Amino acid sequence: MPDQLVYAMEVFLNGLMAGVLYALVALGFVLIYKASGIFNYAQGVMALFAAMTLVGIMDGQIPFSHLINAILGSDLHHFGWHLPAFLGILLTMAVMVLLAWLVQRIIFKHLVGQEPIILFMATIGLAYFMEGMGDMMWGADIKKLDVGLPQGINIWIDETTFNIFDYGFFIDNLDIVATVIAIILVGVLVAFSQYTKEGRAMRAVADDHQAALSVGVSLNFIWIMVWSLAGFVALVAGVMWGAKSGVQFSLSLIALKALPVLMLGGFTSIPGAIIGGLIIGVGEKLFEFTVGPLIGGATENWFAYVLALLFLVFRPQGLFGEKIIERV
Repeated sequence: MPDQLVYAMEVFLNGLMAGVLYALVALGFVLIYKASGIFNYAQGVMALFAAMTLVGIMDGQIPFSHLINAILGSDLHHFGWHLPAFLGILLTMAVMVLLAWLVQRIIFKHLVGQEPIILFMATIGLAYFMEGMGDMMWGADIKKLDVGLPQGINIWIDETTFNIFDYGFFIDNLDIVATVIAIILVGVLVAFSQYTKEGRAMRAVADDHQAALSVGVSLNFIWIMVWSLAGFVALVAGVMWGAKSGVQFSLSLIALKALPVLMLGGFTSIPGAIIGGLIIGVGEKLFEFTVGPLIGGATENWFAYVLALLFLVFRPQGLFGEKIIERV
C-alpha cells in the first residue's frame, strides 16, 4: 500500500477524533437554540468556566481568593483539601445548574418576546461577564486538569497498524475516550428528548412557545432545564479540551470552531451537530494533509469557515436543519 495512502488513513482517524470534540461544543448550541431560539454565544465560555470550576473544586482553591486577599490583606488560597474527580464533577454540575437558574431568572426571564438580535447580544454580554467572573474566582493562570482519563498513544492501535502497514498510527487514548463519551452523550440526549415527559415538553416549546404555554408547559422550567443540559455538555467538552491542552482562556475560542459545525449540521439537529463536527474535523485534517503543502500550510485556521460559507450559499439550513420558509 502506498505510504501516502497510509498517512492519509492516520490523518482521517485523527480528524474523526477532533471532529468529536468540535461536535461536543456544538451540542450545547443546538440544545439551547432548539428550545428557546437563542443562539448562545456564551457556550464556549461555559466550557471554560466549567473546566476552571472543576479544577478549583478538585484542588480546594478558595473562590475569589485574590479579591479577598486584596481587601483583607490576608494570604488565603486553598482550603487544604483535594477532592476526587468524580465528586468534583458532581459539584461542578451543581454549579452549572445554579448558573442556569441565575441566567434564566436574572437575564432571559425579562427578555421573553424580544427580537432574536437582542437575545444574541445578551449572550455576548453573558460570555464576557462569565469570562471575567471565572478570572476573578479562579485566577487567569493556565491550569492542569487531570480527572484520571487515559492519555498518550494507544499502544494496541500502534502495534496493530505497524504489523499491517509497517507504520504505526498515532491515536491518542484521550481522543478515543472522548469519542465513546460523545456517542453515549448523544444517545442519552436523543432518548431524553424522545421518551421523557420533560423531553417532549422541550420539543413542544421548540415548536411553538405559545402552544406549549396553553397546555400547561412551564417555559421557565424548560429554559432552566435546557441551560442546565447545555452546561452539562459544556462541562464534558471543557473536561476533554482541558485534559488535552490545559485549562486556559483560549479554551473559550473553541466556540468559534463550533459555528461552521452548526452551519453544516443545522442549528436544530442533535445528530446534525455530530455529523457536522465529523465533517469539519476530517475535512480540515485531510485538506491540510493534501493541499496544505502546496499553498504554504496553515489551512486548518480557515478551511472550516470557507466550507461553512459554501453551505450558507447553497444550503443555508444545513444538512439536517429545517428548510427555511419565509411567509409574507
